[in-house]
Amino acid sequence: MKISTYFYFLMLVCLTACQQQTQQTKLTTKDNKPNIIIFYADDMGYGDLAIQNPQSKIPTPNLDQLAREGLLMTDAHSSSGVCTPSRYALLSGRYHWRDFNDIVHAMGESVFKENQVTLPRILKNNGYHTAAIGKWHLGWNWESIRKKEITEKIKAKHGKRDVEIWPAQAYDWDQPIPNGPLSIGFDSYFGDGTINFPPYTWIENDKVTEAPTITLEHPKEDFALEGNWELRPGPAIKGWDFYNVLPTVTRSAVSFIKKQEKAEKPFFLYLPFPSPHAPIIPNEAFRGKSKAGPYGDFVYQTDDAIGQVLEALKSIDAEENTIVIFTSDNGSERYAYDRIKNYNHDSSRPFRGVKRDVYEGGHHVPFIVKWPNKIKSGTKSTQLFSQIDILNTLASITNSELPKGFQHDSYNFSKLWLKENNKVVRANIIHNTFTPKYAVRKGYWLYINNKNGYHARIPEWFEEGQRFATAKDTVQLFNLKDDIGQTTNLASQFPKKVKELATVLLKEQETETFKN
Repeated sequence: MKISTYFYFLMLVCLTACQQQTQQTKLTTKDNKPNIIIFYADDMGYGDLAIQNPQSKIPTPNLDQLAREGLLMTDAHSSSGVCTPSRYALLSGRYHWRDFNDIVHAMGESVFKENQVTLPRILKNNGYHTAAIGKWHLGWNWESIRKKEITEKIKAKHGKRDVEIWPAQAYDWDQPIPNGPLSIGFDSYFGDGTINFPPYTWIENDKVTEAPTITLEHPKEDFALEGNWELRPGPAIKGWDFYNVLPTVTRSAVSFIKKQEKAEKPFFLYLPFPSPHAPIIPNEAFRGKSKAGPYGDFVYQTDDAIGQVLEALKSIDAEENTIVIFTSDNGSERYAYDRIKNYNHDSSRPFRGVKRDVYEGGHHVPFIVKWPNKIKSGTKSTQLFSQIDILNTLASITNSELPKGFQHDSYNFSKLWLKENNKVVRANIIHNTFTPKYAVRKGYWLYINNKNGYHARIPEWFEEGQRFATAKDTVQLFNLKDDIGQTTNLASQFPKKVKELATVLLKEQETETFKN
């Protein structure tokens, strides 16, 4: 009996120890890997955030609070001044201009190479559940589901132009669509692709949830609340409601977060919003909430959506172990000029330029990162930072494996984030939107290899009011320390600095940093 009792007791101790070890292993696996959320606004300018622009006419309470609780990087940049390239650069950790410059157009192909290294793939290989919800705009292989027996396109209106497109009936909507989010490392996707591009239907993972049956040219007889609809014609479902896109994306993100409460894996949520990109269509409950017109109300609604997701994070008690990042894909759309006149609100303040420009207003974007008890709250950094650096930094923090030779374009800012190390991490950034205009930032100096940093003409009233110095040189040079608004070209006064930065640009352009 004594031996039997002793044996039973010994087995009980061993079983208890094994159970505790198993529980500790599970907890350690999840607790040592922080969850990650990247909020990616669309066409939101640096000057739209109240915490960065005291003259902003838009309340952004959730983003202001996020900045007060985290780190505000005041010299952060998207890779491009337009949507697709910036998203590609963020997810690949690679300058977009090494591969392409333009956006993915309606029903366009994927910009990613097969088996390309991406942030979601890196995190997935390290045990993360990876999800993308919202705007994709990086392409799918739509051609693979097109019915080849249908050989004639139909005519449609795109603004004042006549275009030819494939009708809804030209696609086999029951088939999975290759080369989308799942092909680059995301476990799941939900969204509408791109709010102003077809197909106008919801996509879950790699299939549409409802097959388009009509061709949409214009959603309504009225106008968008500000600017234009900016819609490309194409396949759509009947009754597609553009006003329902942002609320549905928000609800989907909140639902995803709440489902992670009992998940064994840490999660990575990439949440690219469709807003405040055109069509500028804030829901009725948010109209009049800002003093910057419908656009300001749309920014306010985006801020509210972020607040809803953060509340969901608190509700599952995951706030402490989640890295939250907020930024934007580029500067505000050209409608920003009219807001200066109509509402005295400058989305680019204090910079020159808007979306598409290589001036700072095109790509100098808001950037906030929060991780309670790891990143000191209420801090600011003036270091030069690119969204390309997110990949290397998160890979370092999560102890994820990076392929050899990948570190050139994407720099590791983990020491700055976690230890407030002020050692300079990135010496320069190459800015580009469309060929052949490039800009180089090095310290306070900004060099543009063209006499004009705009992509399109700015309003005459704005140009006259700002009184920018007339560009006489073939290139431009600015000292942002003394001239943050880029008003005075110093190229003729500092030829050695021009030559130095032109050499930096050429060297970067000639250096291929990583081949898959």
